Amino acid sequence: MTKPVGNLVSISLDCPDADLLASFYAGLLGLKEAFATPDRGVIALAGAGPMLTLMRVDAYVPPSWPEGPQHQQMHLDVAVQDVESATEAAVALGATQAANQPAPQQWRVLLDPAGHPFCLTAVRPE
Repeated sequence: MTKPVGNLVSISLDCPDADLLASFYAGLLGLKEAFATPDRGVIALAGAGPMLTLMRVDAYVPPSWPEGPQHQQMHLDVAVQDVESATEAAVALGATQAANQPAPQQWRVLLDPAGHPFCLTAVRPE
């Protein structure tokens, strides 16, 4: 193994409203606000692992998945115990289920309040 140049400290998502998305992901993942810029255009959430940073972009265009002019650039996979109950909890926080569900028993595709796809999954490495 080669020596790494650095360590992953944060995953950043563009969005139209950093406060809205920070509230959503804090509830979904149990994260706490680590810091925010004075105008709240950038909010970083921390908990286990890398931070999740939400960054306001005034000309934000949500991804359209699985097709469309603005494809997803990345997505989060969230490990859960029960896909059905986790889906209900995520929807209660503001997520919506994606119309396309390629493998709904293993991976439930949802959209966060800014339109980013993410998956809830009970699949675990063996």
